[in-house]
Amino acid sequence: MVNVKGYISSNFTKAFLTIFLPFFLIISLVYLVKISSLTSQIQISFAELLILYSYSVPDIIFYTLPLSFIAALANVLLKLSQDNELIALYALGLKANKVLRSLLLLGLLFSLLLAAISFLAMPLSKQLYKEFKTSKKAEAKLNIVAGKLGQKFGNYYIYVKENKKGIFHDIVIYNRTNKNEEQFFSSQKGKLNKQNGVASLLLNDGYGYTYTEEKLQQAKYKSLEVFDTTKNKAFNFEAIVAFWSKATSNIKILRRALFFIFVSLIPLLSVYLVAAFTMINPRYQANRSFLVIFLTTLTLYMLASSLEKWGTFSLLLMTVFVILFVGKRLFDTRVARYF
Repeated sequence: MVNVKGYISSNFTKAFLTIFLPFFLIISLVYLVKISSLTSQIQISFAELLILYSYSVPDIIFYTLPLSFIAALANVLLKLSQDNELIALYALGLKANKVLRSLLLLGLLFSLLLAAISFLAMPLSKQLYKEFKTSKKAEAKLNIVAGKLGQKFGNYYIYVKENKKGIFHDIVIYNRTNKNEEQFFSSQKGKLNKQNGVASLLLNDGYGYTYTEEKLQQAKYKSLEVFDTTKNKAFNFEAIVAFWSKATSNIKILRRALFFIFVSLIPLLSVYLVAAFTMINPRYQANRSFLVIFLTTLTLYMLASSLEKWGTFSLLLMTVFVILFVGKRLFDTRVARYF
């Protein structure tokens, strides 16, 4: 019996990898295109692009693994049926329920893996992704480009004609402090400073003007330091336990948790459903693997989507129980009663 389990598991592994890897690569390309669109907002290197992609890997695995499991399960059982290998096992005295036990164990392991990814890895990776974007956007505010109009440094609009090795030349700064007061500064050169997380612009040799409806003031300066007074919102990491504990008061997080639980259970829930239509006698029953994969996946994901919109824990438990009952009933009626 151990050899039979190993043989079935080996066949399943080959089928699963054949299906999962193309799905994973296709979805990865979609995520890479999405990540590359960030370059319109922030500047990122190729290494940083790979880091952002790594934060998306848990999401990619979570959404591709259940479908890959169902497709691999259907293909393996149909292949064993069409090659008459299942018939040979039945002839040796093995019942269909015993043949299916190794796949039920695999379904349980896949479900545990999905639960770990959805409740541990995904919240952490999403926070790392947001923290990266926040830090890069903060850096982008200090990235003053020579010759570009409309740039801001704090509350100031700034224009720089040239940038030579970090030294700005011919600088113009404009600020409207309130409705009736404006400030204007010009400087021959200057540079950016950043100390203790506070950014400033050090100007040398220039003039400053303050305009109101009543008067115009002019000042000449040898050096002037302009500070960035805007406060960047620091990203605060939230513990995973603290995040999911909010489900008791936040219905959106609760229903997201229900969605994760149900999708995580898909590999285990699908075993009896798929086996009921793919453990066949090839001489009398037709191959309907595509239809089985499509309908099983569509039904389970529609239920998961419904739970995310309107679900409760009692509804989740009832849905899981009904699927298990229907799947086992179909399996007993179509397969176990004959083999």
